[in-house]
Amino acid sequence: MASAGRLLVLYFVMMLLVQIYVEGAETGASTGQLQGDGMGIDCNAACGVRCQKSSRHKMCLRACGTCCARCSCVPPGTSGNANVCPCYATMRTHGNRLKCP
Repeated sequence: MASAGRLLVLYFVMMLLVQIYVEGAETGASTGQLQGDGMGIDCNAACGVRCQKSSRHKMCLRACGTCCARCSCVPPGTSGNANVCPCYATMRTHGNRLKCP
């Protein structure tokens, strides 16, 4: 009977650890900091600089904002510099085209 009690305690401890892990993962997903250094980035400002010379400014801002939220990184300048942010540079659309401007 003592081993059944120990198994029950072990079960509850494991369930508690799983719950803590899931809550931590959900918090990271909602803040957009699953990748990157966790320092945070002002995506609006970074994408404003990145898209300032784009001929399709609104579309560029929308795509850049999505990429920035997922990667917590935007390459400097208005184009190029992909080596600075590999996550941003390799993200693709469903049509297998580069997503991020």
